[in-house]
Amino acid sequence: MDFKELGIIEPILKALKQQGYTHPTPIQEQAIPILLNRKDLLGCAQTGTGKTAAFTIPILQHLYNSKEDYKGKRKIRSLIITPTRELAIQIDESIKTYGKYTGIKNTVIFGGVKQGAQTDALRRGVDILVATPGRLLDLISQGYISLQDIKYFVLDEADQMLDMGFIHDIKKVIAKLPFKRQSLFFSATMPPSIVELSSKILGNYEKITIKPEQATAEKVEQALFFVSKANKSKLLIHLIEENENASVLVFSRTKHGSDKIVRQLGKASIKAAAIHGNKSQNARQKALSSFKKGELNVLIATDIAARGIDIDDLSVVINYDLPNIPETYVHRIGRTGRAKASGVALSFCNQEEKAYLKDIQKLIKQQIPVIEEHPYVLDENEEIPVPPKQNKNQRKKQHRRSGTKPKEGENSKKPQRRKFNPRNKNKSN
Repeated sequence: MDFKELGIIEPILKALKQQGYTHPTPIQEQAIPILLNRKDLLGCAQTGTGKTAAFTIPILQHLYNSKEDYKGKRKIRSLIITPTRELAIQIDESIKTYGKYTGIKNTVIFGGVKQGAQTDALRRGVDILVATPGRLLDLISQGYISLQDIKYFVLDEADQMLDMGFIHDIKKVIAKLPFKRQSLFFSATMPPSIVELSSKILGNYEKITIKPEQATAEKVEQALFFVSKANKSKLLIHLIEENENASVLVFSRTKHGSDKIVRQLGKASIKAAAIHGNKSQNARQKALSSFKKGELNVLIATDIAARGIDIDDLSVVINYDLPNIPETYVHRIGRTGRAKASGVALSFCNQEEKAYLKDIQKLIKQQIPVIEEHPYVLDENEEIPVPPKQNKNQRKKQHRRSGTKPKEGENSKKPQRRKFNPRNKNKSN
């Protein structure tokens, strides 16, 4: 099947052809007919499956076909909410690409930058608005945005939205939307909280699930390195130097860890940049732009900041830290397996991360091949770090969170360091 068979109009087909898109991905093939029929949709699809085009193409087509009904200044008729600045920008760019010959106007708003340029665009009038929740509510409260004309509403990356604490903001936005509208709800995972939220957003809806657990993992060449925490940076430097011209996206679990990796690579004369929540929007966009253009070969990112990184020729993804949520692993490696492309994903694992590895392999239903020979092979007798001694107030907070009572004399003795004994642990590989 090609896009023309889905009933796509000629102006959009022309733009798709220029981008080399001929055949829809599974999520596009299933979602586009439903959305063209103006039904609500609940889509479960992981990153890299082509879902942005799945919802933006039908919206562009609806707006193009009905533009004669709207005279005077353009009003916001479609709202797309997404959790991060990077993803918002990426969606906005996709709309510009697919809607190049439609005459539809779109813009994007997000926090972390001055609002002047964004409010100027809104004053000129737009048909489609892409937004992050905080800046959206801020500009609504200032009177720059009205949602009374919204016909098409999209909530993208809903699971990330909830993880980032946006649930109350989302409910505030939904309360301002017209009752009569077409609603689209996309999430990579479908826990009970997402199902509950979708029931408040969607009317009589269709549901699509695109292999959320395995679709990306199946087409990415994966490999695993057992390495101590202390040697991870040395192994990373070794791999980057072995693949000198490769574009490498490295995932760190924390913001502080991302910056530390950049400094360690710098000492080895390897130029790298980090993107995470503590970086200014300009710094993040500059680093991302340099990486996409090939001016920078190594980018270090946290999971939240990496949403929206869509690079067709990304060579390698490296999990410097294994994620503690197994689904996150699939999202990460999907950065190098976009749509129907293949890719390479390398993961580092120390003693403490073996439990995470076990959960990941259970989710993807495969054992990740282990690279046995490398310069920094993990010593099985490596010491496991003992958590630092807590003071009285820290212990009280911990027990309040867990609902337990402290044991008599707890933490009265110095913590003892112990050796890792493989016979007393369940090996995950």
